[in-house]
Amino acid sequence: MKINLPNQITLARLVLAVVFFVLLARFDIRQPNMLLLDVCTVLFIVAALTDWLDGYLARKHNQVTAMGRVLDPFVDKVLVCGTFVFLAGASFRNIDGYQVTGLQPWMAVLILGRELLVTGLRGFSESRGISFGANHFGKAKMVLQSVAAPVLLFLVAHFSTTHYPLAVDWFKFTIVWATVIVTAASMLPYLIHSRSILTEADAA
Repeated sequence: MKINLPNQITLARLVLAVVFFVLLARFDIRQPNMLLLDVCTVLFIVAALTDWLDGYLARKHNQVTAMGRVLDPFVDKVLVCGTFVFLAGASFRNIDGYQVTGLQPWMAVLILGRELLVTGLRGFSESRGISFGANHFGKAKMVLQSVAAPVLLFLVAHFSTTHYPLAVDWFKFTIVWATVIVTAASMLPYLIHSRSILTEADAA
């Protein structure tokens, strides 16, 4: 099977995500390597930009495929959810137990749970022949997540809380909670959209 250019870009994003996670797993805030975080930040941004690029090329050249419809959102979720799991992990907790990213484990679980729920609803809907594309809320959520992750990496790498404790902490607090709230709220339109489908399935 020949893989078209948009799908090749999507696969390249998956490879970038793997490299990104391998590097990010080597970071420990108790023995920080800030250059490593800079490299990870750049890798994430490049990977996130390819998400726009493959979709643009697929639409422009009429190369939207079944493979792309499955692979593209899968790779997006691997990149985003994996990143937030790392950012909420022990590698970003200092010796005083302070989570320097401001992201708590329950927040990462909520983000992951939302993605699993919507993926399940999408799969069920499309198995019944009903389109279940991303809506404006889902796209806004993806943009915010894709901005929040590299911003948090950048802040950890370049701004010490000993120098700017209030400004940096409040900025992290704002972007983290905005991401969590928008991610949670973006579930509602999908649940409403799926309600009639699930009701019909129960009645069948």
